[in-house]
Amino acid sequence: MADRSLLSGNEAVAAGACDACATIGVGYPGTPSTETLECFACLGGVYAEWCTNEKVALEVGLGASCAGARTLVTMKHVGVNVAADPLFTAAYTGVGGGLVLLAADDPGMHSSQNEQDSHYYGLAAHLPVMDPADSQEAYDFTRAAYGISEEFDVPVMVRSTVRISHTKTPVVRDGAETFERKPYEKRPDKWVMMPLYAKERRKDQLARIERMQAWADACPYNKTELRERSTGIICAGAVYHYVREALPEASVLKLGVTYPLPADTIAEFASAVDAVYVLEEASTYLADAVRSYGIAVTEPPCGAHRAGELSPEAIRSAFGVSQPPHPDAAENVPPRPPALCPGCPHRIVFKELSRLKAIVTGDIGCYTLGALAPLAAMDACVDMGASVSMAHGMELALADEEHRPIVGIIGDSTFGHSGLSSLVSTVYNDGAGTICILDNRTTAMTGRQGNPFNGVGLQDRPARELEIDRVVRALGVEDVRVIDPNDLDAVRSALKEATMATERLSVLIFKRPCVLLSRERTEPYFVANCTGCGVCISLGCPAIGKESETGLAYIDADMCIGCGQCAQYCRFNAIVR
Repeated sequence: MADRSLLSGNEAVAAGACDACATIGVGYPGTPSTETLECFACLGGVYAEWCTNEKVALEVGLGASCAGARTLVTMKHVGVNVAADPLFTAAYTGVGGGLVLLAADDPGMHSSQNEQDSHYYGLAAHLPVMDPADSQEAYDFTRAAYGISEEFDVPVMVRSTVRISHTKTPVVRDGAETFERKPYEKRPDKWVMMPLYAKERRKDQLARIERMQAWADACPYNKTELRERSTGIICAGAVYHYVREALPEASVLKLGVTYPLPADTIAEFASAVDAVYVLEEASTYLADAVRSYGIAVTEPPCGAHRAGELSPEAIRSAFGVSQPPHPDAAENVPPRPPALCPGCPHRIVFKELSRLKAIVTGDIGCYTLGALAPLAAMDACVDMGASVSMAHGMELALADEEHRPIVGIIGDSTFGHSGLSSLVSTVYNDGAGTICILDNRTTAMTGRQGNPFNGVGLQDRPARELEIDRVVRALGVEDVRVIDPNDLDAVRSALKEATMATERLSVLIFKRPCVLLSRERTEPYFVANCTGCGVCISLGCPAIGKESETGLAYIDADMCIGCGQCAQYCRFNAIVR
């Protein structure tokens, strides 16, 4: 009997790679892709590692492929931006062993700073892109992608979205296939991309595109489902299931290969229906491509969906179809914005930056939550490593003016990802200002993975822990301090001294483990004789609340971990054990 399991899309991609005899997996954690490499690492006979960033991960994967190994590289959509440099050239070099890149997109921006469509990277770099619609297809497509990669001598992108990555559906695995790894062969004409060789590889790429185009029309991954002919919908990935639920009578062309698009298949489908609609998330990639074939694309009668995730409800609304009955949403439900955890070591730092009225350039990670009320201590957050670079840019722009302190704030994993190179640039250009590195000993927001500065690797292998303060000093920064972020007086003093020394660059390392690493709790605090001043409330700790009738503060003993941050702020000594 076949092995039937309930797997998420991420787990299915890992299983498909393993059953295709991929032996090396590399990546950088980022929701919604993270669990893929973690699952791959738990499978037998494989090697897996977290790299410092996505560019490095793809380069490691490409090196393994060059040596003949089948390789899995994982990242989220914005990580593909970081990896774009080697990605475009890998489309010239091709592969040795098959190389599959998982790009996990995040329509609706559940855990991302933008909403982008990785299809465009396939189009621009001329890489095959496969769009699974459920976990079974995530397994099947990933498994097949290795053979496709080797057949066309090109990396293959498997594009997922948050619903595919995190939804569990049944998967039947076929068992490991037979793969004979080829020995490494010295081929500078293939792997050395200097102009002499790159020009010939470009010719190979153009010939490959023609062969891939013919393959796209003949492959089994695009499926035409003709039903009622007045409405024909072209879609891919999770959107297919939304369409089937919302418009069960509509004809559908479900695309499993979204680059190159099957031009003949699309034309045949368009000729078989009265009107063609294209439903997709985050972009107009598919619609623009269909129009480029001279096919008219009709807009849904009640307006197209342009932002966020699609859903059956959104599709019914777009086509003017009545919604099934459902209970009304409860009224007056209070909002529940995300917040730093009780006892988070970042909280006091943000509170003190707010008190200083500093201009704070932030970065990607848990500390992004420092932008929200009541802390409201962050002014910018763009991408990984941008905090350090933007702080330097602000210092340059405001150098001749009296201005508020400018502080860049970044986490330990993000500092290793791309903040380090930003700091090198600031030091090289003799920049000034204050950089705060929040070292909570983990890559927290994506699930507490390892990074170069906590020395934790995948698969329990030994890994080296780099010391942030020694690395920063080695770059030439003289004012480097390590501070306990739970010590209010130390944090306040360090920030005040650093921001007042406007002629030099100061790096403050606030070092304390994430509270979710050990989950240790001490005796909780409680509020006695509250004066109602509200200072403890302004910390934004989820364990601290305010009585609706009296306005006095209270502490939820079940949530309090006993960190004592609030007690340090209470001038009236009303918060006690």
